[in-house]
Amino acid sequence: MIIWLASYPKSGNTLLRSMLSAYLYSKDGNFDFDQLKNIKQFPDNNVFKKLGVDISNENEVVKNYISAQKEINKRDGNSIRLLKTHSALHDINGHKFTDLENTLGAIYVVRDPRNVVNSYQNHSQISTEEAKNRLTEKRIIGGENDVANKTTMHIGSWSSNYNSWKELKKVNRYLLVKYEDLVSDKKKTFINILNFIYKLMNLKLIIDDKKINNILKTTSFEYLQDLEREFGFSESVNANNKKRVTFFKFGNKNDGKNSLPLDTKKELENSLQEEMKELGYL
Repeated sequence: MIIWLASYPKSGNTLLRSMLSAYLYSKDGNFDFDQLKNIKQFPDNNVFKKLGVDISNENEVVKNYISAQKEINKRDGNSIRLLKTHSALHDINGHKFTDLENTLGAIYVVRDPRNVVNSYQNHSQISTEEAKNRLTEKRIIGGENDVANKTTMHIGSWSSNYNSWKELKKVNRYLLVKYEDLVSDKKKTFINILNFIYKLMNLKLIIDDKKINNILKTTSFEYLQDLEREFGFSESVNANNKKRVTFFKFGNKNDGKNSLPLDTKKELENSLQEEMKELGYL
């Protein structure tokens, strides 16, 4: 069964995946970028190709979301599959993104949208104003023009993405994680995440403090920055021009609340006021 690691882009999904992959796919909890390969993205062209789906036909891909997930679950048997996604949890042309027969639960990572703007601006090499507009518009990413040949992903707007995944709260299969908590209270937040996963699996979590401490150390911002400098990071490629940008750039220096132009900040806060108040960002 699938457990989704869902988020709007540039919201902390990479940090969550780094910590979970170090926990699940290493003996000692020491993280390296290769471990991220164990947590695939969905939708992904490869799984649709295996099903014989014409990946150039977006409607056919969307129609086969559930079939692809059934195939993933069939292949994995009784084991749990963590999948990353930036998709919103809404129907597309009458077709569901997922269903409860294939989804065990979801961990949704949310981040102050003012800081998402700064990260988006850096990663996509666009203006701050354009980055702000991307958050407030319903958007699709990937597709034919994406240099990494990623499958088209229907992410919606920042607010629609966040609100859509709350649907799984109704069946107690949803955990909200604020990126800020994952940074400031890392150990407690990560153990809450592990407890959620193990509860979904009907298993008891036994904490290995040494392993957890290694994870905390090797997924610190400074450590990840050093890894990127030494080995590079595949996800740092700009989707528009193939150029590499610094992925782990800002860390705690990302302070959109104070660094964004006042007009841009006010427009964003007015547009996303309800959600930002709900999350304690306003």
